[in-house]
Amino acid sequence: MAAIIKKAWEGYQIIFEEFPDPRTKDLPLIAKPYQGILLLTLYLMFVFKWGPNFMKNRPAYNLDRIIIVYNAFQVFACAYLFTNALYFAWLWDYKWICEPVDYTINDKAIKITRFVYYYFLLKVVDLLDTVFFILRKKINQVTFLHVYHHTGMVMLIWGAATYFPGGHGTLVGVINTFVHVVMYSYYLITVWDPSLKGNLWWKKYITQLQILQFLWMVVHMSIIVFKTDCEYPRWTSAIFLPQNVFMLILFIDFYIKTYIKKPKVQMKVEETTKKDSSTNGKSHLS
Repeated sequence: MAAIIKKAWEGYQIIFEEFPDPRTKDLPLIAKPYQGILLLTLYLMFVFKWGPNFMKNRPAYNLDRIIIVYNAFQVFACAYLFTNALYFAWLWDYKWICEPVDYTINDKAIKITRFVYYYFLLKVVDLLDTVFFILRKKINQVTFLHVYHHTGMVMLIWGAATYFPGGHGTLVGVINTFVHVVMYSYYLITVWDPSLKGNLWWKKYITQLQILQFLWMVVHMSIIVFKTDCEYPRWTSAIFLPQNVFMLILFIDFYIKTYIKKPKVQMKVEETTKKDSSTNGKSHLS
């Protein structure tokens, strides 16, 4: 038993002490799996048990002011990371196919590792979306897709920030931050002026943009599977690809149910209602 514990501890030291990037290893939450596990455990416990039980006999909280500040912060933070990622990497420096991680200690490489870390922290902040839903008693919005997406992103980006803070995989964050600028701008406008919620035509296209996002991520991470001389670790696609394919399927399913099937059902109900009212009117006149 002592030998097993010793081997397990040696394995832990290798995976979480030797393998992590030394430039990010000592940052809060990075390379410390127990911290991330505790964070996500608390999140899931609040989502599925503590939060609903706490709100069971309470009225919904009015969090409009908090959410306005939160959405404005998200727009600013995502725009900051998006523009910096383009400027320091993806506009003219990074290769679109198999960009390796720059492990050197220079100002540019350090900046990129910090941007990856900030992006990870932003995924942690994203967990507040679910907290707000529960405190506002919008439980119908706490779907499997929503919770799975937020939990999975924290786990994946934790791995990227711990082991590969730069290179090919960072395009995932570039695409995602752009999508979030659009998405949180929509949320900010509709919370600021609720009367616009049903009038903004671009809500449907935000979901289309999210679908395009995951499709692009699938293509991007598939490249390193087929390019045998890739300088970026090819095995990472075994983690990122299933996640992104699954998310793509879930978002397509959501889009079909929300924007294709639901309107058809509503149209049928309206047609039936019109026919019934017309028949009743004729019956009344006769």
